[in-house]
Amino acid sequence: MASCFPCLSARKKEVPRSAPANAHTSSIPGAVARTFSFKELAAATRNFSDAYRIVGREDGLYKGFLKSINQVVAIKLQHAVDPGGSAEQDNTEFLALALMMSGLRHPNLVNLIGFCADGRHRILVHEYMPFGSLEDHLHGSSPGKAPLDWNTRMNIAAGVVRGLEYMHDKGVLYRCVKSSNILLGDGYRPKLSQYGLAEHDQLSAVAAITRGTWGTMAPETVMTGKLFPGSSVYGFGVVLLEMITGRRATDAPHDVEDRHLVASSAGWQTRRCRGDIRPWTCRRPSKLLRCASHKDHAMRAPIGTVVTALSRLAYDFDPPESSHHAAPN
Repeated sequence: MASCFPCLSARKKEVPRSAPANAHTSSIPGAVARTFSFKELAAATRNFSDAYRIVGREDGLYKGFLKSINQVVAIKLQHAVDPGGSAEQDNTEFLALALMMSGLRHPNLVNLIGFCADGRHRILVHEYMPFGSLEDHLHGSSPGKAPLDWNTRMNIAAGVVRGLEYMHDKGVLYRCVKSSNILLGDGYRPKLSQYGLAEHDQLSAVAAITRGTWGTMAPETVMTGKLFPGSSVYGFGVVLLEMITGRRATDAPHDVEDRHLVASSAGWQTRRCRGDIRPWTCRRPSKLLRCASHKDHAMRAPIGTVVTALSRLAYDFDPPESSHHAAPN
């Protein structure tokens, strides 16, 4: 299966086929996620008021405070059940999603706290990430916000690839590795979001390109719509290049051939390395970038190799005193 959004391809776990219509009163065997009623989630967001919307991320995402768990959370409206469809089938698919997501627990994944399958409503509740996305910090225009330094960027990259390795080990292929899906918590710890599988939100690879995802999608996924173990490695390579160059993955310069970050990065060591990221430091991850973003998925570095390389880059950097300048925005 190779749906474009959200960013996951994994074998579904079996759930009871006789899931009740009001699934918020049921439990999922083996799951750690809680169940919430629609009334409780509506109260947490003041009936999903625009004042509680998390702007700049995915649609239907709200910040709310749940008194029952004394926690600020992110509440994602998945979909409403089609009145003309099969409620039993919809419950089965949605509970399979909740079960699968609740079974993925890692310091570099945004954890699922719970879900709501109350009546026609299908809602997921995640932990809230207070520092926004990596995209916000790389390309945001907030006045007075200091750019991320080199060490912070490399530590973020190392955390992202550890999350990807965990999902690879679980047999999960994460499609949408991009800076807007990498959220930051305390200490700038990165966490991958958008790893749910929703049958109601399938898009083709062509549709993903149209919506601006193509810059981080592996060539084989764009061509075939299929995922391979190396597909997420490619996306990670693009994000790493984005962190180093300060350019968006899908910048739109005047030259159409220069629009794709990977295709236009042949001279990135000399043209884009500025501030703390001097040309001599950029040469250190250049081999890793070439291996991760190779156009042939069979030639890309295995995810375990990328983890090892990024761990070294994150902790071995020791710039000379004269090189302390602002990092690229």
